[in-house]
Amino acid sequence: MRYNIIMYSCMLPRGGFCMKKLNIGLIGFGSMGKVHAYCVDNLKYYYSPLDFDAKIYGVCTTTEKKSAAVAREYGFSVATTDEDVLINDPNIDVIDICTPNIYHYETLKKAIAAKKHVYCEKPLCVTSDEANEIARLAKDSGLICNVVFNNRFLAPFLRAKQIIDDGKLGRILSFSAEYLHNSCTDIKRPAGWKQDRNICGGGVLFDLGSHVLDLVYFLCGEFESVNGCSQIAFKTRAGADGSEWQTNADEAFYLTATLKCGAMGTVSVSKLAVGSNDDLNLCIYGEKGSIKFNMMQPNFLYFYDGTSRSGALGGNAGYTAIECVGRYPTPGGLFPAPKSPSSWLRGHVGSMYEFLSSVSTGIPHSPDFSDAAHVQAVMEAAYRSDKERREIKI
Repeated sequence: MRYNIIMYSCMLPRGGFCMKKLNIGLIGFGSMGKVHAYCVDNLKYYYSPLDFDAKIYGVCTTTEKKSAAVAREYGFSVATTDEDVLINDPNIDVIDICTPNIYHYETLKKAIAAKKHVYCEKPLCVTSDEANEIARLAKDSGLICNVVFNNRFLAPFLRAKQIIDDGKLGRILSFSAEYLHNSCTDIKRPAGWKQDRNICGGGVLFDLGSHVLDLVYFLCGEFESVNGCSQIAFKTRAGADGSEWQTNADEAFYLTATLKCGAMGTVSVSKLAVGSNDDLNLCIYGEKGSIKFNMMQPNFLYFYDGTSRSGALGGNAGYTAIECVGRYPTPGGLFPAPKSPSSWLRGHVGSMYEFLSSVSTGIPHSPDFSDAAHVQAVMEAAYRSDKERREIKI
């Protein structure tokens, strides 16, 4: 089903230069599809001036009724239920994948073969072999292919990366990371596709664990080995049709890990944490200092400088609350005002900007598909460890 298609070769912003036009084909329009569409539509406010003009050109959803309604409401030019319509459309430059995990692999292969730049929700695939193959295809293609690890782009984590790279923590010794939700504690809540391993490929480790594993990887380096254990607390719950449904995807996952740098730590992810909302907590400890972050206080990074002397009444020792708020580097950070509190959505805006900026300039930016493949390998090793009850090398 198609609507009026209007093409523009370029637009002239205030500076007078010709902006590169980027048309995006969005596959999937659930909650994450809406987040991606919001980011594309609002980049011009958060980053100014932009050197590209991006828009969602077409959308693919599961039904004709939904795709037509979405296209009308949001002003997309193409509406379809067939992803190949978007992938093979010569007017489209970028494919944005927001579908359940098991569908990523085939869509990714087709999009890369069609010479489209790709932006894909995490996890990249459901197996390490698939992820490695896709990473190789992406590298060989020369296309810009990024995975959505949006938390990297929150100001506190960008600041943490600076602190670590500047050597202010010294050699990393240990870490602890957790990501906690409470959604699986309500057994009357109908199971969705993220609770069905036949569709999601993995449970909470895929959904929440991929985020914290990437943050540890981003800040501290590659994983060397893991030892993991899964938990399903509620064996049965209400299915989508209201009937009893057998839970087959992990509701919580706990692992210990060793990094190639020698650091050791723990990762806990759970949707069984009563009282939690979106609690992502990360602590990294080095020889000379440490950092702490709590997603429920997303505007601050806590830094402990171990070189500050303690003394009478505590001296100068203690954690410093760094006010990251909205102080993003140019061309970001002007809207909202730098002093304005930030939020979860701001990480998605930053992730989308870095990706489309890379497409515009041709300069690759992390996290790319090779980064996603490493995280996939860690998760697969964790599941294998859980099954075999032993430590697994990555």
